[in-house]
Amino acid sequence: MLFSTGIGIDLGTSTVLVYVTGKGIILREPSCVAVEKGSGRLVAVGEKAYQMVGRTPQGLTTVFPLEGGVISDYVYTEKMLRYFVQKALGRRMVKPVAAVCTPCSITDVEKHAIVESMLKVGARSVHLIEEPVAAAMGAGIDISKPSGCMVVDIGGGTTDIAVISLGGVVRSASIKAAGNNFDADIIRMVKHKAGLLIGKRTAEMIKIQIGQADREEQPSSMEVKGRHMVSGLPMKTDVTGDDVCQAVSGTVGRIAEAVREVLEKTPPELASDITEHGIVMTGGGSLFRGLDRVIGEEVGIPCFVADDPTSCVAIGTGKYIEQLSR
Repeated sequence: MLFSTGIGIDLGTSTVLVYVTGKGIILREPSCVAVEKGSGRLVAVGEKAYQMVGRTPQGLTTVFPLEGGVISDYVYTEKMLRYFVQKALGRRMVKPVAAVCTPCSITDVEKHAIVESMLKVGARSVHLIEEPVAAAMGAGIDISKPSGCMVVDIGGGTTDIAVISLGGVVRSASIKAAGNNFDADIIRMVKHKAGLLIGKRTAEMIKIQIGQADREEQPSSMEVKGRHMVSGLPMKTDVTGDDVCQAVSGTVGRIAEAVREVLEKTPPELASDITEHGIVMTGGGSLFRGLDRVIGEEVGIPCFVADDPTSCVAIGTGKYIEQLSR
């Protein structure tokens, strides 16, 4: 199948990445739009919209049109995708062949919604690829071999876990416990600890700067600003890495348990391969400090984070579309 232009899209709950054949990843922006209330008019998309989260004036609101890796708002998803594809390819784009990654547990209805949205945006044809398969390809794993590998892709809305062999998924699971859950855990923790209300962007900053999945002898700390629940006035409090560790323990436990359940259903020969080579972790959530160690200890198999884990799915989706063009 020969075609002039192909795009691979990592359609993430938090971030969208676009890979263009022959060029690589050329777009990486938040999966967010800012719209005018009432009229629904689009005001901003991507990074510009994300900067408005928690700061919109009356009459405007921000929307994340993807939830759990699938479309929750069809109208704004289509508008967002149109903007991203045009930005990546230019307004005079030739209709591209597109590959889009999806969670393992996606339904036929949800698959159809993604395909229809991409066709309306201008794609000539649309191919779907499961996120862990794309992640493995993007991490440089040869998935065509008759040996087993396990990939744990921790995104914003979902964690996708898969055992892959001979180019296909042998066992898989998809759970709604991922990066956004870490943010929600941190928001609740600050609220209960200090009576402060903080937003998603502040929680994400805490997660990135001092977040940790296991306790440390000398945990880091940072000053956090928020609005006091009683007085309504701006206030500050200190949050430590141990505070975050305790807050996210439930989410970490759910991810580890899902990995264990997939391993328990894996054929013995493939399980032996995974024990020998370890578990590969990808996605932005894999960068949460100490998470690889905690999951590895929980399941008894070493885990390691892939190089450039936030790009693996997009790179793998791009490789897939390039293979189709040969």
